[in-house]
Amino acid sequence: MLTTAVMAILSYLLGSVPFSIVISRIWKGIDPRDYGSKNAGFANVYRVIGPLPAVIVLVLDIAKGMTAVLLITQIASNSVWLSLIDLKILAGVFVILGHVFPLFAGFKGGKGIAAGLGALLSIIPLEVGLALILFVLIVTITRYVSLGSLSATAFIFLALVFERYYLKYQVPSELILMMFFLTAFIFFNHRSNIKRLLAGTENKFGRKGMNKV
Repeated sequence: MLTTAVMAILSYLLGSVPFSIVISRIWKGIDPRDYGSKNAGFANVYRVIGPLPAVIVLVLDIAKGMTAVLLITQIASNSVWLSLIDLKILAGVFVILGHVFPLFAGFKGGKGIAAGLGALLSIIPLEVGLALILFVLIVTITRYVSLGSLSATAFIFLALVFERYYLKYQVPSELILMMFFLTAFIFFNHRSNIKRLLAGTENKFGRKGMNKV
């Protein structure tokens, strides 16, 4: 039980590393949370600083999720309390929580998409791969990253439900439950984006600006 707690704590601490803030400070000496959408995510880094630092942030944030699921779970791999899939889900949840509520950045981080992508990619790569295709299509057509993120997240949840209850695949109940709460969590974190999408005032990807708000 102790090793499981250590695994969860390490996953949270890893998720708390605010790469968007670190890269932004190194690149331009600013905090991305003071500009643009005020979000500590790769899309806002792109908007405020540029594509290269944004790609670096995206890769590092995805790596956080993958590292937690693939490596940190090894600490508790011999747990008698939880199965391997349960450990991976737990690590994924805590690395996402760290990303959204980072200890090292005043508990004000990103919205969990990139870290969640890395975690889920390590657990259900096929579903995540299809969701990424959907994300790219939606962002290419609409230029709304938030709409692409929300659609991709919902797609993964619905895909797992479809696989288990229609195709009769052996999809663990805890995985579906995790995706249900993760989807709700992502939608809650994007509530301001949803309001702007409905109002037609959401920021479009590719539109740069250093306006401080």
